[in-house]
Amino acid sequence: MDFLYNAFSFDWKLAVIDLLRVGIAFALAVPIGWERHESKRNLGLRTFPIVAMAACGFMLLAKNVPGANAETQARLIQGLIGGIGFIGGGAILKEGANVRGLATAASIWCTGAIGAAVAFQRIEIGVILSLITFLTLRLLTPIAENGNDSSDAENESEN
Repeated sequence: MDFLYNAFSFDWKLAVIDLLRVGIAFALAVPIGWERHESKRNLGLRTFPIVAMAACGFMLLAKNVPGANAETQARLIQGLIGGIGFIGGGAILKEGANVRGLATAASIWCTGAIGAAVAFQRIEIGVILSLITFLTLRLLTPIAENGNDSSDAENESEN
């Protein structure tokens, strides 16, 4: 019966630590998701924290794969980056000559990096990425939108 116990054992200490890490990834992604939600973007308050938690979860698994080395972890990170890029690609919309959603796509990609950073015990990187991404979206979006409004008005007057 010991083999069953060993096969299905549950490490409560590790579970609490992993829960804290996933929770930190969630918390660091909420401000970015909130900003995108408030800006009426197609990805928002739920998507960003879920991506951060999933990225954190995948990287926690990658750290503990039996026999894993740096090459194995690099391949898993590469897969994570590609997968999140695929999600971000869904946020990009082309309407005639206009392309929308690039900032949202880049933000979702950054959110994945936040989750991965937390998983690899580099919470300071996650905090920095979260803060800079949030401030970029919050402070530079109005400037970018004002610039687009004036160029749209010029294009409309020419047509």
